[in-house]
Amino acid sequence: MRRLILSSLLILLSVAPAWAQPLPKATEVRSLTGKVLTAPNPVPNQQELEARLERALSVYSTAPPEAMITIGRSYAYLWRYTEAIDWFTKGIAKYPDDSRMYRHRGHRYITIRKFDMAREDLERAAALMDGRPDQVEPDLALNSPPTPRTTNQFNVWYHLGLAYYLQGTYERAADAWRDCLRVSKNDDAIVAATDWLWMTLMRLGRRGEAAQLLERITPKMDIQENTAYHRRLLMYKGMEKPEALLAPGTNDPTTIATQGYGVANYYLVTGDIERAKTLFAQITSGSGWNAFGYIAAEADLARMLKP
Repeated sequence: MRRLILSSLLILLSVAPAWAQPLPKATEVRSLTGKVLTAPNPVPNQQELEARLERALSVYSTAPPEAMITIGRSYAYLWRYTEAIDWFTKGIAKYPDDSRMYRHRGHRYITIRKFDMAREDLERAAALMDGRPDQVEPDLALNSPPTPRTTNQFNVWYHLGLAYYLQGTYERAADAWRDCLRVSKNDDAIVAATDWLWMTLMRLGRRGEAAQLLERITPKMDIQENTAYHRRLLMYKGMEKPEALLAPGTNDPTTIATQGYGVANYYLVTGDIERAKTLFAQITSGSGWNAFGYIAAEADLARMLKP
């Protein structure tokens, strides 16, 4: 996997790379079908998020590069993705060897459906962090666990796997998620990486390998934030019913998209294509368009409807 990343990086460096170009301010976020995607108004917890952004901006001149990362991430939590990308682009210009800048910009390129640019950024991040010690990534999400549950290396491999998956490059996605699982140090990280790797292996027809992944998944795991992934894995094992994951009880668009995508994909890989297609359509008619489940449903539906 690392040789593949480094080879890709050499190719990228021989031409003017897409990741070197900042996104124009006027760029709108559009779905894969061209629909304009708008942020909620107001954004949930907007005042608190704006206050955090102001604090980060106030110390920017004395505390880079961490302040630059916090500023970019704060813009993203406010659904201001173009401004987030611009800050990470500034960070790359100032700290070109900092893998975190590429990791975060690649994440937000996924959000705005620029999958090629995301893949290039995340491959670059993987090459830069190769052979370097891992570091815990601060969790800026509100109401997050007191101790962060992911690291920089986990997030680079996780988002790189997602970029490959969204483009239908499943072999490379599987390799990235295996690397992600290798650096997963707690149950939240394990269930997130395992879920996407299971889905990828099922897409590749490797049902035996996918089944082996589930052996370490049990109902009693130390899950502090990734309950949706944990329940999806229990569903794959036959310990949860698909309809139970879709039962009413939450109004959170991200949870709806995440749970809905897991169920829709389960239907797809187990042969119920029409039910999967219907659920993909339901997910993409919702408002949680920044969720990975929504983006994945959008990509799958676009491929299914392609003539």
